[in-house]
Amino acid sequence: MAGRINDEDVKAVRDAVPIDAVVSEYLQLRNAGGGNLKGLCPFHDEKSPSFQVSPSKGLFHCFGCQEGGDTITFVMKVDHLSFSEAVERLAGQAGITLRYEEGGYNPAHQRGERIRLVEAHKIAAQWYAEQLATSPEADTGRVFLAERGFDQAAAVHFGVGYSPQGWDHLTRYLRGKGFSDKELILSGLAQDGRRGPIDRFRGRLMWPIRDIGGEVVGFGARKLYESDNGPKYLNTPDTAIYKKSQVLYGIDLAKQHIAKSSRAVVVEGYTDVMACHLAGVTTAIATCGTAFGGDHIKILRRLLMDNGSARVIFTFDGDAAGQKAALRAFEDDQKFAAETYIAIAPDGMDPCELRLAKGDEAVADLVQPRTPLFEFALRQIVARYDLDTPAGRAAALDEAAPVVARIKNSGAQHEVAVDLAGMLGILDTQFVVKRVAQLARWARDRGGKGSAAPQAQSRAPQQSWEAAPRPTGGPALTLRNPVYATERELLKLALQRPELVSPAFDAYGLDEFTAPPYAAVRQAIAEAGGAEFGTQDPQEYVVRVREAAPDDTVRAMVTELAVETIMRRTVDETYAGMVLVQIRRRAVSRRLTELQSTLTRLGNTDPAQSAAVQNEMMVLTRYDRALQHEGPAAL
Repeated sequence: MAGRINDEDVKAVRDAVPIDAVVSEYLQLRNAGGGNLKGLCPFHDEKSPSFQVSPSKGLFHCFGCQEGGDTITFVMKVDHLSFSEAVERLAGQAGITLRYEEGGYNPAHQRGERIRLVEAHKIAAQWYAEQLATSPEADTGRVFLAERGFDQAAAVHFGVGYSPQGWDHLTRYLRGKGFSDKELILSGLAQDGRRGPIDRFRGRLMWPIRDIGGEVVGFGARKLYESDNGPKYLNTPDTAIYKKSQVLYGIDLAKQHIAKSSRAVVVEGYTDVMACHLAGVTTAIATCGTAFGGDHIKILRRLLMDNGSARVIFTFDGDAAGQKAALRAFEDDQKFAAETYIAIAPDGMDPCELRLAKGDEAVADLVQPRTPLFEFALRQIVARYDLDTPAGRAAALDEAAPVVARIKNSGAQHEVAVDLAGMLGILDTQFVVKRVAQLARWARDRGGKGSAAPQAQSRAPQQSWEAAPRPTGGPALTLRNPVYATERELLKLALQRPELVSPAFDAYGLDEFTAPPYAAVRQAIAEAGGAEFGTQDPQEYVVRVREAAPDDTVRAMVTELAVETIMRRTVDETYAGMVLVQIRRRAVSRRLTELQSTLTRLGNTDPAQSAAVQNEMMVLTRYDRALQHEGPAAL
């Protein structure tokens, strides 16, 4: 087994790689106020962003699904890595050499499986690219690209390569780099042969498929020779790092452009992506040997941020298969907040063919929003029926009305219902409009389930005490209770702005926090060195507090409080002092109530003890008055 990574190196990795830079590789972030950023959570489906990132604290937290942690935790969760694998990946990005406390430096063969598979793909991609650029045998591949308008610079930009026709060229090369036969099989780069592993891809043009973080996780391979009995396109099989339903070709190049422009263009093939990007349509992406589906939508939604003005344009061939693909895409249309369109060249050419025949401007013009996807779906439905007969019109209405009811914008829904009546030749327009409205209402009553899913109301995540998630340990917190709300606010200040509450906060006892989960967080802060330590090293301070938490529930609460917005626009010493005073005065009030109860029980039975209780009550009453009139100065 590999040794444990040195703690100092883990801290160095955590400090060196900003969490917002890492998270931005997977989703679009925008300002959430208070120095925080927000976006759509990558760990669960949501309509409005409840996922927050605190760059200053190096933490993330989702107020919807409760996932949270630091940069390392995020990489572990989003890419399904072990702790050591996540640290190793981030260390590689930061150029940090890791030390291992048992066994010295970690040898390559001891790294985690995923790291090894990604590394094998990276080396394979470089090797394939070198073959295309230099091998005489690869001339067939170079001609293929040239005939489609792609020069060597284009091949380099997209990392296109060539796999030689021999049985085991890549396999022998990767063995020489230290990879085992088992790793080559698990990676999908090789497959079992009669005498051992052989190359999976032979005599093909190779497109590296990268994940949203830019790492090569698979390949798409195009047949070049008639003697090749395999399919026209052969993709990497599903592996530990590659799931064809969860990757989009070109997403690594397009993600920033998609997020910036709130627009995505979905094409059908690798060469179509290349043609679009070279023509200036840098938001183009494609699926990898599978239909566009739910997992692909999740990727795009995180980049588009469910902006109602966003656009997703599908380009499909004009043949029957392309029309079927468009209708299949419309089935998932309601999962987008973005408006969806379809673009089909009048002569049925795909973007690659269009660029070759008519140039870059024709490609750019093609993907300008043309026909709404729902309109295309309606025309395809209507075309299947005989509208000259009442029965045909009725049947077409039965199939088309649910499609119109799915239109997200209610105003557009009404207009299209009127248009549908005209398309069908139904003179009673109001009958069609009412039918559509009824279907939409039924869908709303079913919670948006069924064929007529209404538009989800876009609203900002409720960042209030009432909406704060409840911990699973201890009693449920009714955060409308001002006592709990103020305790939560003080803990947020102690974690996020320790300089405003230190050193007074460190003198507060556990009993001043009436909610057990909050008392547990207070204890963790104390064990981490208190708010005083937070003024010296804010980022390491929160890490220590999380490590001091007794369990995952308290640890999640710490993360949540460290990123949740403080409920005051101006966060300064005055506000912090006010919160400190409120907590202390409530603690004094509770103690006075206890003493009054004790005094009542004592009666005249113990004059000496009664006098002591009265004396404490007098001191506390004076202290409460001082807090009321002098504020934080009396603390």
